[in-house]
Amino acid sequence: MEFVATCLFGLERLVGEDIDALGYKRTGTIDGRVTFNAPDEISAECIARCNIFFRYAERLYIKLGEFKAFTFEDLYQGTKSLPWESFIGKNDMFPVKGHSIKSKLFSVPDCQKIVKKAVVDKLSAIYKIKQFPESGIKYQIEFFILDDKVMLMIDTSGDSLHKRGYRKYGNIAPLRETLAAAMVNLSRPRENVILVDPLCGSGTILIEAALLITNTAPGLNRAFISEEFPYVPHSVWEKVRTQARAAVIPANTKIYGYDIDRTSIETARRNASDAGVSSIILFEVRDIKDFRSPVEGARGTVITNPPYGERMGDLQSARSLLTLMGKVFSVQIPSWQLYIISSDEELERHFGRRSDKVRKLYNGMIKCGLYQYFKNKKK
Repeated sequence: MEFVATCLFGLERLVGEDIDALGYKRTGTIDGRVTFNAPDEISAECIARCNIFFRYAERLYIKLGEFKAFTFEDLYQGTKSLPWESFIGKNDMFPVKGHSIKSKLFSVPDCQKIVKKAVVDKLSAIYKIKQFPESGIKYQIEFFILDDKVMLMIDTSGDSLHKRGYRKYGNIAPLRETLAAAMVNLSRPRENVILVDPLCGSGTILIEAALLITNTAPGLNRAFISEEFPYVPHSVWEKVRTQARAAVIPANTKIYGYDIDRTSIETARRNASDAGVSSIILFEVRDIKDFRSPVEGARGTVITNPPYGERMGDLQSARSLLTLMGKVFSVQIPSWQLYIISSDEELERHFGRRSDKVRKLYNGMIKCGLYQYFKNKKK
């Protein structure tokens, strides 16, 4: 069986590495999508394992098929030819949504209607009925049309995988959990190197760091739409969750989070508690101007998401904060590694240091750079 894992632009390599680690074979990668295969006999377990263990993907889909379509008739016939009856029963719901990019069939509402009609006609012929109550299990059908090539899929995740279940409380400018996890991964956390977010907000980066460091599966404590699929028995979900719990390891890195706002710190503590990692993260109310290494002489890494104009509506204040950060870090932690995400293309000028590397990423729909400082620059 073939699957599709979707992700934020820039995270495809990390999603591919997750797929490799789970033992499945990648078959292709385009912007925001990685396709892979799993043997049919373990495909049900694959659905459970990927949803529970994926750290960087946004959704997991079953790929029903792919074909070229230049006309609505092409779309209808291609859709109708696929084995929808292998999943959708005569009482089940099967809503349709999708996207079309750089294709002749550009009207999404019209494509939705054609795909729906084709699936209805196919299932009508199979089940010998003309009307479907659509009162049973929900199978969300999605189409993706790019350069006139149609991909048809069934969603197995439900809520996006970045919704781990722990962030019931948040600030007005959240960082998506999958992106936070990617930032931590790229920082290469190591033993005896402390990790700090001096502008931690609701704690997302540090919570994701704790989950990664302890090898805790991100989806361990949430539900998925495919738990209702007869194709994936409850016993499979129980087996995979048991395996995930057994895979958790003790933390070997100290984690610290600071913020000037007391409410944010209280929120971060609640979120960390809900994620089951409150014992390994120390949160404290502290202004960035008072930042110091929490352990004198220790090696450390800063990973942070400072407010920027597009998020908070005040570019001047955001840039003043960057300038203050640069001055404080150069004095207090000159040899630490720094990972700073921002949409401000002039970050380096205001921060006062040129980065060693900038990685292009997206925080939702906002194009950002992950500015990476591996060592201090000599003046």
